Amino acid sequence: MTARAEDRGGSSPDQGGRAADAKRSLRRTLLAARRGRPVADRLATTAALSAHLCALAVATPGPVACYLPIGTEPGGAGPGVPSLPDALVAAGHDVLAPVVPDAPGPLDWTVHRGPDDLAPGPLGVVEPTGPRLGPAALASAGLVVVPALAVDRRGRRLGRGGGFYDRTLALAAPGALLVVPLHDGELLDDVPAEDHDVAVGAAVLARDGVVHLSP
Repeated sequence: MTARAEDRGGSSPDQGGRAADAKRSLRRTLLAARRGRPVADRLATTAALSAHLCALAVATPGPVACYLPIGTEPGGAGPGVPSLPDALVAAGHDVLAPVVPDAPGPLDWTVHRGPDDLAPGPLGVVEPTGPRLGPAALASAGLVVVPALAVDRRGRRLGRGGGFYDRTLALAAPGALLVVPLHDGELLDDVPAEDHDVAVGAAVLARDGVVHLSP
């Protein structure tokens, strides 16, 4: 006989279901808010986030692993404003970018050199075209920049629900700093979480800069 989830210290099925429902509801709210942000506001946020993260990367050993922003995600490019990963490259940092695997599992990684190296990948997500380094390449990064719709003060992040980063972040080096760039207003007091969710160590906001989080 297997032990109940409560006896193992985990969430019960009912608790897990409530958390999943709460996540879906919060995702809808946050995505609608992002769609409503003016383009000028998004680009100003990108410029500020890039400055904060480039400064943080100077004090962090190894390459920076950074997502490639799509749609309304913080850090997207626009007229006269490079994307967050491109700004890191321009500042002289080595950048690793994620590649979505063909089957569910951890993300693969490759070197990101700039927008000319990108091509459409699975699910319509652009990705670098360079050689694949394997999921274990993440362990070389001292700074890991993770996408999320929101983060709370305990470091719990709300992703889009695909689970790729939850399967990937366990491969980060023990001392790596996991950070999430956010639009102002997306650092919340509480985010619904499940047992498999991986907490992050900091949020980065345009106005407040780097905000360190505590479990």
